Amino acid sequence: MGWQGARRTATSAAVAGLAALGLAAPPQVAAAPRTGTALSFGTVAARQASSPTPPPPRLPRDFRGKGKWIVRDLDITVPFTWEGRDGDSQMTAGGPQYPIWFTNLIYHDTLYTLTYKWPGLNEHPCSRIPGFNLEALNRAFENARFVGPETLRRSPQRHVNHWRVGAVLPQLPPGNYPRLPLALGDVYVDENDRGTFWQVLQFGVQNLYDPELDEWLAMDTFEHRPGIVTLPQRCEPPS
Repeated sequence: MGWQGARRTATSAAVAGLAALGLAAPPQVAAAPRTGTALSFGTVAARQASSPTPPPPRLPRDFRGKGKWIVRDLDITVPFTWEGRDGDSQMTAGGPQYPIWFTNLIYHDTLYTLTYKWPGLNEHPCSRIPGFNLEALNRAFENARFVGPETLRRSPQRHVNHWRVGAVLPQLPPGNYPRLPLALGDVYVDENDRGTFWQVLQFGVQNLYDPELDEWLAMDTFEHRPGIVTLPQRCEPPS
């Protein structure tokens, strides 16, 4: 997360929260015990019945990390940074030399998204969703569902807790009702620190630019020290 903010138009705070997070390439998933290893990015591991549910993810106020943004169906992988400072935060994927380049920010209680480059995209406005901040994002995480412990097969391997957060409309009782999954997110945080994010999958209408409607982020580093957050000039309000 973070920041993936409705790169298109978000229709609920939960969608905005998922958008505020960002993502990378779809993993191969296989059932495995906790002691097993994951295929590709992650693997579902059996949750021990005796283990209590851990606390849900919580993005910290200050952090910085680097990794990759992966759009598998477009066969595109670009560098990715995710930084937070005093509750504001910013995701940046790619750059002017890459086929994808965008930034998403939570900045002064507003969610911003600016896509500089994307295949087939000719419009490049800076979208704003006011009234969204770090506290709102973390409140959305409080309703996440615990999937279970997993191991991400990387170098080094990461032991994580896998969470699912999403938004479905309309919000109807159980039964045979038509429903639309607006947004789903799979969040993988360190098993010993719910504030260390190693991987996120975002799927839904907020990924409208991608033909398969999903994008992933995979972090190589994640440090708990202040990063740098800069609002692009194009997103500044007119004077």
